[in-house]
Amino acid sequence: MLMPKRVKYRRVHRGRMTGRAMKGNTVTNGEFGLQALEPAWITANQIEAARVAMTRYCKRFGKVWIKIFPDKPVTKKPLETRMGKGKGAPEFWVAVVKPDRVMFEIAGVPEKTAKEAMRLAANKLPIKCKFIKKVEKDGEQ
Repeated sequence: MLMPKRVKYRRVHRGRMTGRAMKGNTVTNGEFGLQALEPAWITANQIEAARVAMTRYCKRFGKVWIKIFPDKPVTKKPLETRMGKGKGAPEFWVAVVKPDRVMFEIAGVPEKTAKEAMRLAANKLPIKCKFIKKVEKDGEQ
């Protein structure tokens, strides 16, 4: 399960998910990617489930990159607790994903295999996703 090794301040505000991803919106490491089309909090469990689905389908061939990291703690207070007495303890960790963010990349497998692996991974996530290919810049191979 992905989570930070250690953090200085454990409880953070909920924040906003407006706008589109300005960074991390292109395929950089691999040949194919899975791009988010909606804003969401992706939990560490969902990231792990998607990773397992992809690697199982590819039979451990190729290489998979996870481009998002769950570094935001989500807190919860215990059930049947009265109001007040501060904020609850961290319950799980999430990655804030905005539209156009490339969440996973894969290389070393045929396009057909990569597309099916990404489809299986997208089914594990709570948002709509899109399969994309790496675009080569002019003059580069």
